[in-house]
Amino acid sequence: MPSPYEEAFGHSLESLHPRLRSYFGEIPRGSLGVGSGIFDVVGTPRRWLWPALWVLGAHGIMFAAWQHDVPFTVVNRPVVDARGNIAVAAVRTFRFDRGDRSMVDAITAERGGLVDHLGRSRRLISRFSGHVVDGALTLTSTVLALRVGRVRVTVPSILAPVVTLVEHFDVADGRQHVALEVCAPLIGRLYEYSGSFTYRIEEAT
Repeated sequence: MPSPYEEAFGHSLESLHPRLRSYFGEIPRGSLGVGSGIFDVVGTPRRWLWPALWVLGAHGIMFAAWQHDVPFTVVNRPVVDARGNIAVAAVRTFRFDRGDRSMVDAITAERGGLVDHLGRSRRLISRFSGHVVDGALTLTSTVLALRVGRVRVTVPSILAPVVTLVEHFDVADGRQHVALEVCAPLIGRLYEYSGSFTYRIEEAT
């Protein structure tokens, strides 16, 4: 079965670097995608944002931190969500100096678009557009919504932060590189992480 990325973006993913095609492609049944590496930086130095990030951190979304050289792992697991959508559930564990914290989300393809359900309760939802340039994939959020019961409430674009994620493979160091930024209108950058890692598909135990 195709991955959510393949369902959402189709043949455009064929121009990805082969190692990225493995990352964004199907994870075979009974297998996991496992990665480990170092984030050069995680969080934000704007401490006045930290109270809001403490709330998001409690739900496994973003964390009140500003730290360099943070070891991390990522585990991608293929699942089918409650609506019958093919999904990739991910757990990213950040090994901060003050202890490990886990970011959780589930990527699905809905109505031809890529949708990320963030947090343990999946109440924060973001829809993404994507394009491939020089073998790298850039994802940009287009809609942000909150799930209240069975209803999705869209955040007005004038208030909604924009998430930009860039993934590329560097043949020089043989590692996959990722950079994420969350920016809000009028305020600017709210949160970021960037770094590199190695990734493999292995049998689930």
